[in-house]
Amino acid sequence: MTTEETIRSECINRTDFETLFNAHYSRLCSYAYNFLKEEEGSEEVVQEVFFKLWIHRHDIRIESSMESYLYRAVRNSSLNLIKHINIREKYKEHNRQEIEYSERLENDPMNASELELKIRSSIDLLPEQRRKIFILSRYEQLKYKEIADKLGISVKTVENQMGKALQFLRKELADYLPLLVLFFSHFFNGE
Repeated sequence: MTTEETIRSECINRTDFETLFNAHYSRLCSYAYNFLKEEEGSEEVVQEVFFKLWIHRHDIRIESSMESYLYRAVRNSSLNLIKHINIREKYKEHNRQEIEYSERLENDPMNASELELKIRSSIDLLPEQRRKIFILSRYEQLKYKEIADKLGISVKTVENQMGKALQFLRKELADYLPLLVLFFSHFFNGE
């Protein structure tokens, strides 16, 4: 019985599996290296493929040749790892930028005070009712329903006025957006 036939059966034994592993391991590592350009990662991918094959040996049905199955599994695992690495790198870059902006804001009082002055002057440009609604929401942290009750207007009016205020401020403060996000991050937690 060949190794390929054995893996298709419900009862593969350890000796046949070791033979399969030894016959394909090095070439599969080289194949994974073409994607990952990293020896350690390539070995981990191939070991993971063989590990899953062993764990699922009773359930797996391979319609193609064992070699085709292994190469396809290594390719898919390598591509999944690359996606994971890219996502992790984007997340790290996002965190790095956030820390950089935060440090700039904390370490440069001129930036912080300049930003605060710009925010205040932009808020002052809002129409009176819109300005009141914005201040009650973002500085006094009232819910839209509480603002509506306090000002004697509908919740829908509060929602519309807040939307317009935020749209205006985004446009008005576009040059300060990275710092603005940090400055207001604790206010913009949704309603």
